[in-house]
Amino acid sequence: MPITKSAKKALRQSLRRRKENLRRQKKMRELKKRIISLSKGQKSKEALALLPQYHRAVDKAAKTKVIKENTAGRRKSRLAARLNQSGKTSTENH
Repeated sequence: MPITKSAKKALRQSLRRRKENLRRQKKMRELKKRIISLSKGQKSKEALALLPQYHRAVDKAAKTKVIKENTAGRRKSRLAARLNQSGKTSTENH
């Protein structure tokens, strides 16, 4: 346990930051899972509607240094490409 006053404050700050970082990570993961499950369930319109929310969550995480900028770009790009691919295959099947 911290002893000095500054160490106690640093502990409070790190716990607060950790809580916020975990919240941002969870938001990204949950949105990604929802989008993927919708796209697998042939509901590409609903999945595309959630995509801007996912982009906002990823950008916010990158802005606050939860993830790196390049990681954010890669995640957004891969998910969009996945949706485009699933959209093409689902429209060809119908």
